[in-house]
Amino acid sequence: MTYVIALPCVDVKDRSCVGECPVDCIYEGRRALYIQPDECVDCGACEPVCPVEAIYFEDDVPAEWGDHRGSNADFFDALGSPGGGTPSVPSTPIPRWSGPCRRKWCSHERSSRR
Repeated sequence: MTYVIALPCVDVKDRSCVGECPVDCIYEGRRALYIQPDECVDCGACEPVCPVEAIYFEDDVPAEWGDHRGSNADFFDALGSPGGGTPSVPSTPIPRWSGPCRRKWCSHERSSRR
């Protein structure tokens, strides 16, 4: 179980909780803040500082905001890989040049002439 940020945070994003989190697991979305469930250590430091009382332990979310139990995890699932990016390294290796070196100062050519 983890802490979640519920409906009262939508369009408020006070960010008081961000400074209290010892593991920096609270991230800002377009309209609300979200707790990354895999990073949260369940310390509860964020809960008492929220001015709109939007942070609850997952099992304690009020019934009217029950759909927010999974919304924090869904936010991060939708991002995909960190930052939502794709790998910058090509999937196939770039072939190395195997022809003769064209530089006169290249050390490996001098050693091959000996």
